Amino acid sequence: MPKNTMDAALPTAAPDRRHRPGRAAWLLGPALVAGVAYLDPGNVASNMTAGAVFGYLLVWVVVLGNVMAWLIQYLSAKLGIVTGESLPQVLGRRIRRPWARRAYWLQAELVAMATDVAEVIGGAVALNLLFGVPLVWGGAITGVVSMLLLVVQSRRGARAFETVLIGLLVIIAAGFTFGLFLASPDAGSVVEGLVPRFEGTSSVLLAASILGATIMPHAIYAHSALTRDRFAPAAPATSATAAPATDAIPAPDTAPGADLERARGIATPRLLRATRWDVTIALAVAGTVNLAILLLAAANLAGVDGTDSLEGAYAALRDGLGPLVATMFAVGLLASGLASTSVGAYAGAEIMHGLLRVRVPLLARRLVTLLPALGILALGVDPTLALVLSQVVLSFGIPFALVPLVALTARRDLLGAYRNRVVTTVAGVLASLFLITLNGVLLWLVFTGA
Repeated sequence: MPKNTMDAALPTAAPDRRHRPGRAAWLLGPALVAGVAYLDPGNVASNMTAGAVFGYLLVWVVVLGNVMAWLIQYLSAKLGIVTGESLPQVLGRRIRRPWARRAYWLQAELVAMATDVAEVIGGAVALNLLFGVPLVWGGAITGVVSMLLLVVQSRRGARAFETVLIGLLVIIAAGFTFGLFLASPDAGSVVEGLVPRFEGTSSVLLAASILGATIMPHAIYAHSALTRDRFAPAAPATSATAAPATDAIPAPDTAPGADLERARGIATPRLLRATRWDVTIALAVAGTVNLAILLLAAANLAGVDGTDSLEGAYAALRDGLGPLVATMFAVGLLASGLASTSVGAYAGAEIMHGLLRVRVPLLARRLVTLLPALGILALGVDPTLALVLSQVVLSFGIPFALVPLVALTARRDLLGAYRNRVVTTVAGVLASLFLITLNGVLLWLVFTGA
C-alpha cells in the first residue's frame, strides 16, 4: 500500500494498462497551468518593489509563500481529482442559503477582478516598454490576445490550452532569470534574508502583497477545475452539469474516486502521485522565478531612484546591465500578462458557474472584466502601485478559499480514503492562521499609521 506523509493512505488499485509508467508525463500539466498564476505581473511588481526598496529583507516571505503554496495547490488538485468537481462547485452545493452563496461569490468575484487588473496592466506596461504602445491600447491588446488563448481552450480542449500556457511559462522563466546570470546576488545577504523580520508598515504591506501574489485565491479555484476537466470529464455523478443533490455519505460501491476510475481508466492513486510531481515541478519553477526577480532587484536596483516601479526598474536594468537584460525582462512581463489573464478568466467563469450555477461564455466574461483594468489605465493611476495594491486585495481573499479547502479535503464523506491526514490538516490550519494574522496586522498598521 503506497504511503505519503502529507496525505491519506492510498488504497491499492489494479494496474493501469492504458497508461504505462513511460507515459507518466501525460498526467502532468494542470499544475503548470495553475502555476502561471504565480508568475503574473502582480508577482513581478511585488517582488521587484520588495527587492528594490528593502533589498534581501523579504526573501523569507517568498520562500515561505512557495512552501505553503505547494500544500494548497495539491489539496485543490486532489479535491478536483477525487470528487470530479471544482472547489466552487462543492461550495455551491454545500452553502444552502442563497444569500450566503451570493455573498461568497461576491468576494471571490472581487478577487478575480483584482487578478484581471494586475494581469492586464502588466501586459500593457510591457507593450509600452517594448514598443511604446500607449497603456490603454496595450491593455486592450492584452485583453484581445487573452481572448484568443481562451478560444484555444474552448475549441481545442484542455491539453492544447495547457501546451500554449506552458510555452509561455518557459518564456516567462527565461525572461526573468536571464539577468541573474550577469549579476549574481550576494550569497550571504540571501541567507540573511531567510530570517523572518519586518521593517515598518511598508515592509508588511509588501509581504502581504507578495503572499497575495504567491498564494493566489483564483489559482486555488482554478486548479481544482483544471484537474476535473483533465481527468474526470466523463463522470456523470460529479460533472459540472450533474452535481450530486445531497451531501450524504456515499455507499461503499460509490465511494469517492470509484466512479471516476471506471470512467477514465486511470487509478486515482496514480493520478494523485502524478499530481504531487506536477505541483512540485510547477511550484519549483514559480518559486525560483519569483525569488530571481526579488534577488535581481536587490542586487542591482536597491537604492536606485525610481526602481520601485516597473518602468523605473526597466530603465535601471537597461542602464546598469544593458538593453538585452532589460528587453528580456519586458518580454517576460508581456508573456506573464498574456498567460495569467487567461487563467484568471478561466477561474472567474468557474467561480460564477460553481457558486451561482450561471454559466457565462468565457469571451463575454473576459470583455466585462477587462473594463476595470482599462478604466484604471485611462485614469492615469500609477501602474506599479495598482499592481501592488491588487495583490493586497488578493491576500485578503486567501482565507475565503483556503479555509474551506482545508476543511473539505479533511472530510471522509467527501474524499473517503483520500481525505487529509491529520498532519496535512494541521499544516493547512497553520497556514490559514498565519495568512489571516498577517492581514490583520497589516490593517492595524495601515489604519494606525504605525
